[in-house]
Amino acid sequence: MKKLVILFLALSLNSCHELQQVVNQLPQGSVALGNDQIAAGLREALDKGIETQVSKLTQEDGFLKNEAVKILLPEELQKVDKTLRDIGLGSLADEGLKVLNRAAEDAVGEATPIFVDAVKGITFSDAKNILLGSDNAATQYLTSATQTQLYAKFNPVIKNSFSKVGADKIWSNLITKYNNIPLTKKVNPDLTDYVTQEALNGVFTMIAVEEKEIRNDASSRTTDLLRRVFSLQD
Repeated sequence: MKKLVILFLALSLNSCHELQQVVNQLPQGSVALGNDQIAAGLREALDKGIETQVSKLTQEDGFLKNEAVKILLPEELQKVDKTLRDIGLGSLADEGLKVLNRAAEDAVGEATPIFVDAVKGITFSDAKNILLGSDNAATQYLTSATQTQLYAKFNPVIKNSFSKVGADKIWSNLITKYNNIPLTKKVNPDLTDYVTQEALNGVFTMIAVEEKEIRNDASSRTTDLLRRVFSLQD
């Protein structure tokens, strides 16, 4: 009997040793993921948002036919739009709206590398809290950390895009016609500033769409890093 007990203990100890070897080879859980790795996962999620969602905005009608980001007329121009339609110039009003969105589509295509570089440079001071935050917490962090810098880089791109797609001439013609209508108050809004801000809002909106998808749909986590990091918030 004593020999059997000794044999059992020997087998148990040997089994424990083998079991520990197996455990050591298993993928490590949340305890093995430090702030740097979580931050890398968040950056990868934002990169995926740019690649998957923002790229859609660069296509023709990427803004115009996407109700989530479509650029509408600023408040001071809505009366211009209504007045032109009331006097039979609806097609001109439609064209004016279209070129605003065309300028944004063109500019996002040219400025996408700016967003990619911005994401690479982000340092998440508290990556774990961002990971465990709201569905768009990483996008909100990107917005607050980069919006001022991105605006400064984005604005001249928008201005150039206005010329490229003919928006400047169309709006000059449109506003001239409106200002020539008797009894109307003259308008001359800064459309470059307005479209720049709206285009940026559209980009951040679409990045947030992808972030939410990654957070809530495990099949959207297409790399090992995304799977490891975002499994922590499931």
